[in-house]
Amino acid sequence: MKDTLKKVGLFGIGLWALTEDKINELSKELIESGEMNKEEGKKFVKEVLEEQKKQKEDIEKKINSKVQETFKRAEVVKKDDLKVLKDQIQQLQDKLDELIGEKKAKAKEEETKKEQEE
Repeated sequence: MKDTLKKVGLFGIGLWALTEDKINELSKELIESGEMNKEEGKKFVKEVLEEQKKQKEDIEKKINSKVQETFKRAEVVKKDDLKVLKDQIQQLQDKLDELIGEKKAKAKEEETKKEQEE
């Protein structure tokens, strides 16, 4: 069976791009040409689809790994990290506003006290 697959050039990176219809069509051609019988054809389609799934998963893992590696090298900030920083800035702004408000209130209080003393 593997020899047949090699003959038709399905092993390699291109397998993941084949559609199930194309695989069935290829199997039908191999059966009609006498290179395999119907049982072998069914087995062929099953093996090709399994290999196709495996290759897709492998490619997705490799792409994901490369994307993560690229983000790390580029020192890209994650959305969650940015949200934490925004929350911290807001807390600091709220505290600053509170302190400024207290300082203004105290200054006004002192001004009122001075006016009353005069």
